[in-house]
Amino acid sequence: MISLTIASIYILKAIKQEKQGIVAFSSKEDFKLYLEEASTRTYRQIFLGMGAIREELAEITIERLPETTTSAIGEEASSLRVSTTNVQVTGIDEPDIVKTDGNNIYLSSQIYRTFWYGQSILPRYPIGETKVIKSFPPEELELRSKINESGYLLLYHKNLIILSYDDIVSYDISNPESPSQHWKIKLNSSLVSARLYGDKIYLVTRKEIDYYHPCPVVPLSINEKPLLISCSNIYHPTSYIPADTTYNIIILNPDAGEIEKSVSFIGTYGESIVYMSENAIYVTYTQQTDEFTLYLNFLKEKCSDILPSYIINQIEKIDSYDISKEAKAVELEIIISKYLNSLEKDERRKFENELSNRMYDYEKEHMREITKTGIVKIDLDMNIKAFGSVPGKPLNQFSLDEYQGYLRVATTVGSGSESANDVYILDEDLNLIGSILDLGLGERIYSVRFIQDKGYVVTFKQIDPFYILDLSDPSQPKMKGELKIPGYSSYLHPIAENRILGIGKEDWNVKISLFDVSSAENPKEVSKYILDETWSDILNTHHAFLLDEKHKIFFLPGGRGGYVFSYDNDKLELKKAISEIIARRAVYIEDYLYVIGDNKIVVIDEISWEKINELEF
Repeated sequence: MISLTIASIYILKAIKQEKQGIVAFSSKEDFKLYLEEASTRTYRQIFLGMGAIREELAEITIERLPETTTSAIGEEASSLRVSTTNVQVTGIDEPDIVKTDGNNIYLSSQIYRTFWYGQSILPRYPIGETKVIKSFPPEELELRSKINESGYLLLYHKNLIILSYDDIVSYDISNPESPSQHWKIKLNSSLVSARLYGDKIYLVTRKEIDYYHPCPVVPLSINEKPLLISCSNIYHPTSYIPADTTYNIIILNPDAGEIEKSVSFIGTYGESIVYMSENAIYVTYTQQTDEFTLYLNFLKEKCSDILPSYIINQIEKIDSYDISKEAKAVELEIIISKYLNSLEKDERRKFENELSNRMYDYEKEHMREITKTGIVKIDLDMNIKAFGSVPGKPLNQFSLDEYQGYLRVATTVGSGSESANDVYILDEDLNLIGSILDLGLGERIYSVRFIQDKGYVVTFKQIDPFYILDLSDPSQPKMKGELKIPGYSSYLHPIAENRILGIGKEDWNVKISLFDVSSAENPKEVSKYILDETWSDILNTHHAFLLDEKHKIFFLPGGRGGYVFSYDNDKLELKKAISEIIARRAVYIEDYLYVIGDNKIVVIDEISWEKINELEF
């Protein structure tokens, strides 16, 4: 691990960007000209043309549209003690498959139907529906109604908003027995994510750029009226970046179903993450940057002894041509291909192997320059505030966190045995000011959690290094402590002061760890429980986790049931196992725990831990 040593200061200077201006396109022609100048092919595509590409050794999976629990923002006040969706930032609600207002539980699920056709049975396909279930008091548990729509849910006052891949529909649920459609949005773009904060829904969508007609962009229509985002409301950095996608951030009034504000910016389709603080929305996208220059530098740095000087000179001359980067890449490929064709078969085979192995070394040495993550900061009035980037790829939304005006970002750089993991700190203009490099060499990040001026990172390959980071000085962050234990944690959750819960796997089973982080230099695993389950939804989404601080318990679903654990007195104890249910989520209302599955709901008394009622679907 490296903090800001001489080596890391050198790397930090190498990856620091010039401060970029931010401007909007003035016209369709301005947009098209920018795309032409910024167009590029990746160095990997160049290698594909020569038949010497190396495959990626590992991929990082990124969380997509959120899937469930504390009360949703905007819900009417309830005198009941009611849990809400487990979210990253308190007060900012996220879409999920389960919501509750205490009186009712709203469950979005899919059922499968099989159809006969002649002598054949057509394959099953999902039919979505959302159930409205009377939840309190638990003795009166019953199914009230069904809505023939499914997706991720947001709850605002008496509006149940269902977000699917094709549309967003709001239902008036003031009469739970007969919900009625209130407004409907038809999506003409892909929904990346959404948040509910205060009395507004913030939507993030993305749409591939039409190179012939790049603007205006029409990401959606509401009640059949299209939303047009003009060229003058689509932003880009003043420097040229590769772009094939417009990202659209839209403020929606959940009561009226009206668009209040919107703004767009350009980026690459890639893997996108949305993180929202109380001050801003951050959207990330994968960025393959300046590949022609990288390849040119590779040939000059690594291949001068196997390439004739006249070939190097020809390639260098391409860089001075007044043509697009894509055209330069084509010219470069032609030069290399001609040289390969001039060689004898044995010489060509040797050259291709040399090229491939030397590129492997070059990738290792320059891994922080090859793949980056672009970051765009948008304030809550829909003003683009900054563009920036960091090396590598973040895992999910927990890889980003804003604290006291600084953005912290954890990424994995490189791949396979040559990977490393970094934490970068950026100021309010997304300028890079501090970093911790090379956590878990040869591993990748499995979970991240930032809590005030501390950071917790888990990397994994064969063991689970649990790192504690001191981020109190943004320009001089430090790795303070490290704990190596078997397995890994996919999700980290603070459950008490100086106590972090980790949920992941050890060997093939689900593992739960309780960490004592009161001493940053000496973290301890004070309790561990290996569950007889091979999977939990928490490994896929943080929404499946439920914490009840009053009773000092937490819930997690498994493949064969649901499980309630106590964490009192630094000891993990299985308080209750609920079998014969395909558990997905749980909520609490007063002192009752509702375990929600695909096939039924089971209600447990949190005082006696006895089953009170159940409802089968």
